[in-house]
Amino acid sequence: QVHMLESGGGSVQSGGSLKLSCSPSNYNPKMYCMGWFRQTPGKEREGVAVIDHDGTTTYADYAKDRFTISRDGANFTIYLQMNNLKPEDTAKYYCALAPYYYSGGHFPPEDRFSYWGQGTQVTVSS
Repeated sequence: QVHMLESGGGSVQSGGSLKLSCSPSNYNPKMYCMGWFRQTPGKEREGVAVIDHDGTTTYADYAKDRFTISRDGANFTIYLQMNNLKPEDTAKYYCALAPYYYSGGHFPPEDRFSYWGQGTQVTVSS
């Protein structure tokens, strides 16, 4: 069974930084799309950023200037570096994996992602 192992959430003040990481256990497809989504209570989950196996990245508009998604292909791990965090970034962040899927620069629909993590909380105070 595949488990998405997330880490790196926490509490920071506005303007601070956090780095999330995610690695699927027991799974390493040659082609994949992995990414981060976030959700706050009472709102729908929204995409943050995704990265394909070849390093192609796609960002939500609000994330383009402050967040960076990257990958360590050798260890099948992805990261989300979040800088200049704002209170509105407060959410639970989820890592997701779409095996054998290539986004090619377009944000995939959520139903393409077969595996999801439990989520890691990010709280930004003003």
